[in-house]
Amino acid sequence: MAEKKKRSRIKSYAVVTVASLLYGVAVSLFLDPNNIAPGGVTGLAMIVNRLIRIETGTLILLLNIPILILGLRKFGFHFLISTIYATILTSLFTNYFAGYSPITEDPLLAAVIGGSLAALALGLVFKSGATTGGTDIVVKVLRLRFPHLKTGRLFMICDLVVVGLSAIVFKNVDSAFYAAISVMLMGVVFDMVLYGADGAKLLYIISDYWQEIGDRILQELDIGVTYLEGEGAYSKKNKRVIMCVVRKQLAPQIEEIVKEEDKDAFMIISSATEIYGEGYKNIFSEKI
Repeated sequence: MAEKKKRSRIKSYAVVTVASLLYGVAVSLFLDPNNIAPGGVTGLAMIVNRLIRIETGTLILLLNIPILILGLRKFGFHFLISTIYATILTSLFTNYFAGYSPITEDPLLAAVIGGSLAALALGLVFKSGATTGGTDIVVKVLRLRFPHLKTGRLFMICDLVVVGLSAIVFKNVDSAFYAAISVMLMGVVFDMVLYGADGAKLLYIISDYWQEIGDRILQELDIGVTYLEGEGAYSKKNKRVIMCVVRKQLAPQIEEIVKEEDKDAFMIISSATEIYGEGYKNIFSEKI
């Protein structure tokens, strides 16, 4: 078991290494040389680079340091160790590829290809259980402080602020529009890499800590849950089963909550392609 866990960890870090290389290519050979700041800390690093002329990769690392410290205080070292590794590698690869000429100087091509590559890299990092720091941690912390705010809305606000700043610093409104295209495309590709083409996820969670898990899903993610009555066939004990349907981008956050509350929980995650009710489709509306 220990050997299997070790192989899994090595594989995970290998994927993060390749993903960080792809991210460096996306930033230094497509986005940065074309003044396309794709939101988040990376986009902010590009903007600051134009003001103080420190390498973009170095700025990605420097800007992430206070965010990582904040995350360390809130979530602990175990949560951040792979994130620190991904952040450092991303910074190094970004600086390395900055020494090469851009692959294209067409801003639309740069926005599309660079955004897609960056999203592919981020999706691989997330699938490996890591993050690249930045707004991922900021949004997670903000959700703890302001649970009534939606996660997607917080990400959108962060990205829009950076895109707006890029128009001012680069003195080019077109650059901001291309950045907006890149941000939207990154969201689509990221979802495809991380969750596939499914519309939503249906989760069943069986745990002795059902109350704690259910309360956190309600409070932190503002997602409704339903408690089902069950009985263990072997133990004959009554069980509470948590059932909930979530938009696919929120499924990993529920997984994290379950892992934190009960590492022995039994969880089933399946695709839900047709969902009717509040927050989803109107049951009386026509199908498109």
